[in-house]
Amino acid sequence: MLCNLCPRKCNTDRSKTGGFCGAKKLKVACVMRHQWEEPIISGKNGSGAIFFSHCSLKCCFCQNYQISHEGLGEEISIKKLTQIFKTLEESGVENINLVTPSHYTNEIIAALKIYRPKIPIVWNSCGFEDEQTIKLVAPYVDIFLPDLKYFSDQLALAYSKAPNYFSIATKAILQMRKNQPIDIIENGVMKKGLIIRHMILPSFASDSLKILQWICDNLGNKTIVSLMSQYFPCYKALPPIDRKLRPIEYKLVVSKAKALGFSNAFVQDFDSASECFVPKFSSKIDLSLVKDSL
Repeated sequence: MLCNLCPRKCNTDRSKTGGFCGAKKLKVACVMRHQWEEPIISGKNGSGAIFFSHCSLKCCFCQNYQISHEGLGEEISIKKLTQIFKTLEESGVENINLVTPSHYTNEIIAALKIYRPKIPIVWNSCGFEDEQTIKLVAPYVDIFLPDLKYFSDQLALAYSKAPNYFSIATKAILQMRKNQPIDIIENGVMKKGLIIRHMILPSFASDSLKILQWICDNLGNKTIVSLMSQYFPCYKALPPIDRKLRPIEYKLVVSKAKALGFSNAFVQDFDSASECFVPKFSSKIDLSLVKDSL
């Protein structure tokens, strides 16, 4: 089958070679009980995160570059993916958190057809999504957790090699909202809905302000947004993003959210900008990370 799951439309035969993202067979680099997602995602018991290898973006600052750029991870079968679902669910996590899943959409759907956990399924993505792929996963995904990285296509191209990022990502996000039109939160934990993440880049807070304005204008200020201050220069970060975010830059964006009347916004402390919060990735999945994090 030729792969056209993401906006790149590589039309690649992945039985022979990887496309732009590099993905061929289903590959996972980490399975863990994630305690550091948004509070309504991690909840009390943590989010059952599955980190998939490869990515349709090529962010020069990626904190997960070992898996997104270098493809670190273990090739697994669809059957093993269902076993991972079961292991996470049995551990008591709040949800199954599919991290960067888009290029494995077909395999994930196949696994969910075999075994559908009784806890929510989270689609945790970079936002650079094909609208038709989001429609395809509608019956299987309860919570959409996309990034909205850039307003400026110039920035998207320079730092993530993603032409037309904003128009593509916003169409996908609007479809996500159609898939899950209502946010349902029970006992402090999300069961269905949409959260839009945005990590502020140093020197480009003005781009962030435009993103917030778009969300307000098109989805409303009741939309749940997560404003992330966790950026630190990593991998091959280029000037002027080769430094940490300044407090004044973050304060500017948070102030804009307040001015627009966002009532459901998550903010971060600056101690989140640390390598200690980056998961440990490996060429062999270690399911003990699920238990060790209890």
